[in-house]
Amino acid sequence: MVNLRTMEVNPQSKERNVTTHRVQVNSDEVPSPRGHFSHAVRAGNTVYVSGMLASHSDGTVLHPNDVAGQTNVIFTRLGQILTAAGGHISDVVSLTTYVTSIADRGPVNELRKEVFGECRPASTLVEVSALAAPGSVIEIDAIAVLSTSPR
Repeated sequence: MVNLRTMEVNPQSKERNVTTHRVQVNSDEVPSPRGHFSHAVRAGNTVYVSGMLASHSDGTVLHPNDVAGQTNVIFTRLGQILTAAGGHISDVVSLTTYVTSIADRGPVNELRKEVFGECRPASTLVEVSALAAPGSVIEIDAIAVLSTSPR
């Protein structure tokens, strides 16, 4: 079951003068966010996917300290969230990847090749000192542009 919440935004409002239609996207296939945010927000045909860790809903990390295992989980969940939003992983136009060790760039890049093939999104890779859950070594957020309008 997909949890979609639509918010119409008044274009005359001084506080919000950019978006006229937004949909919060949460996929039941992915553990609930552990904070006050959605898995993704769809604004028109653009989907902004929140940063994801490879963890259970209780916060315990899957594949602790294993960048390949965590990356596979994250890419699977990214696909599930984009499906819930009405899209596909090939709709991704930009990825931001945070790793705790820049040495993990190679293994992450190999998995990206498998997932995206010739659909190469724009990308940023950043080394950080730590992530929100101990044992997490990678976090990824994404932006996708879908070819269809929101339902």
